[in-house]
Amino acid sequence: MRKAILVTLALVMIVGGVFISGRFSPATAKEPKILEFDTMVGIPQAFTGTQNPIRGINGGGLPWALTSAKGELKGSGKLELDIQGLVLAAGPNEGINPIPNFRAIVSCLTGDGGVENVTSGLFPATVGAAVDGGGNSKIETTLTLPQPCLAPLVFVTSPTGSWFAVTGK
Repeated sequence: MRKAILVTLALVMIVGGVFISGRFSPATAKEPKILEFDTMVGIPQAFTGTQNPIRGINGGGLPWALTSAKGELKGSGKLELDIQGLVLAAGPNEGINPIPNFRAIVSCLTGDGGVENVTSGLFPATVGAAVDGGGNSKIETTLTLPQPCLAPLVFVTSPTGSWFAVTGK
């Protein structure tokens, strides 16, 4: 009987120690994703400038293309983007990224039917030709999203907020 009590006490201490150490704490629970994607689309000619803004966001002045992009947006507003080869697709600098910093904008439809666009800070981007590693950027930030955030779109933009790429295919 005494041996059973000692074994039970030892197990309680081990399990308690694991929870106290945080190894299985509720804080490590998986956070829900609002959006996960492995593709984005560079801005086509029809959306450049002010001719066809999306959710109030104007396009860059020239078409852009990209090699690849992936990312995720979590319920807490945590946004992670990995962009490769985002470069101009037309003009004298075709195939080159001349912009040293990008931003991200998350565009949400709100519960009352409106649109709310939330903008990140600046993130470094490599300048140069895509074949030389130009147009690469990693964006990791946490944004304050409206609740609810319906039908989110993620844009990669210039420092002034004109979009170069958006989630889609």
